[in-house]
Amino acid sequence: MNPLAAELNEALAQHSPHVLEMLSDLGKNLFFPKGILTQSAEAKEKAHKFNATIGIATENGGPMYLSCIQDKLSAFDPKDIYPYAPPAGKPELRSLWREKQLRENPSQVGKHFSNPIVTNALTHGLSIVADMFIDKGDHLILPDMLWGNYNLTFTTCCGAIVKKHPTFTVTGGYDIDAFKTTLQNTAEEKGKAVVLLNFPNNPSGYTPTVAEGDALVAAIKEVAEAGCNVVAITDDAYFGLFYEDSLKESLFGKLANLHPRILAIKLDGATKEEFVWGFRTGFITFADGNNYENAPVMSALEKKAMGIIRARISNCPHPSQTFVIEALRSPDFLKQKEEKFQVMKGRALKTKEVLNAGKFEKAWDYYPFNSGYFMCLKLKTVEAEKLRLHLLDKYGVGAISTSKTDLRIAFSCIAEKDIPELFDIIYKAVQDLA
Repeated sequence: MNPLAAELNEALAQHSPHVLEMLSDLGKNLFFPKGILTQSAEAKEKAHKFNATIGIATENGGPMYLSCIQDKLSAFDPKDIYPYAPPAGKPELRSLWREKQLRENPSQVGKHFSNPIVTNALTHGLSIVADMFIDKGDHLILPDMLWGNYNLTFTTCCGAIVKKHPTFTVTGGYDIDAFKTTLQNTAEEKGKAVVLLNFPNNPSGYTPTVAEGDALVAAIKEVAEAGCNVVAITDDAYFGLFYEDSLKESLFGKLANLHPRILAIKLDGATKEEFVWGFRTGFITFADGNNYENAPVMSALEKKAMGIIRARISNCPHPSQTFVIEALRSPDFLKQKEEKFQVMKGRALKTKEVLNAGKFEKAWDYYPFNSGYFMCLKLKTVEAEKLRLHLLDKYGVGAISTSKTDLRIAFSCIAEKDIPELFDIIYKAVQDLA
């Protein structure tokens, strides 16, 4: 083991031994090298005559660039676009995002957690978590309505065993009892559980009520008190798009500093929150289970995360970080976000209005939804994949089949005025097949 990794592990052993136990074999071996980047940082501070350290080209006291590119980006200083960004992300962006988290998540206020580390959006954050905390055979607890990419990231790449529980009860609430049973079974079998809480949920578009959220947190705390280590991940990709009765914040704040055997990890990003999908700008934030500022633990986890970033992609793109900083600092940011939120809310509520009109009861039911981008139909008479193909071939309408019975509809990309026609077409396609 590299001495730097051993040093980080020793810090964890002293200040939060359960977190050390949670790390995968790879996680235990991770470190941030004191190599070119460290030496370059020292040179940046002290090399006032010549700095011949980092591998970029310079010209006229700044980064070299092509005018055909800079002409299109002339609003931005070349130094904020072309050089490499720091491995953990631009410090200003990390600070602004931390402020945003606190502003939007009241339960995080007064809690102790790391500075957000910039990731190449949410999928990269999930990959970091998988590398750091998943060994082959570890259990990952998920609802049965889940984003399919979790299987690639956690199962195919890291060998996790997904333990699914029913998402909803027969009466339409989140199935807390099923979650508790699955979690307790894993706790008894493995002594370690990785729990992934994705709200608003993809594909269902559901966010738990406040009471359901509290019950999920209580269930996690219960197994921790019984001796199970829990890595509790909140995938907050669609954060903020809460349209009806539900939690209006991430469960990360309630999980942070809750119990020494619980490590809370928040994954979020500008990707969907600020409608900049192609920017690929996300964040990973850690909070251990101690109710005091545990700087050695946060530092160790940050360096291990930086190590896997350095190993896999070196660092995240610089221009998109600059663009997000500009957005967060804009006096029009909150007003413009609210305008887009109202558009999205209108589409969600129109979808529910159309579905509740009583026209389609013979063809499908629908799962509860109150947030996010999506909702799912539960088909009664035809298979989802056959319907998906028929919709494409005959009507030029695209949807996603997520199981034999379930068809995911992204109301996020359908104008409110077109939503009635969309469901009329889906209904006609069902009748064709039935």
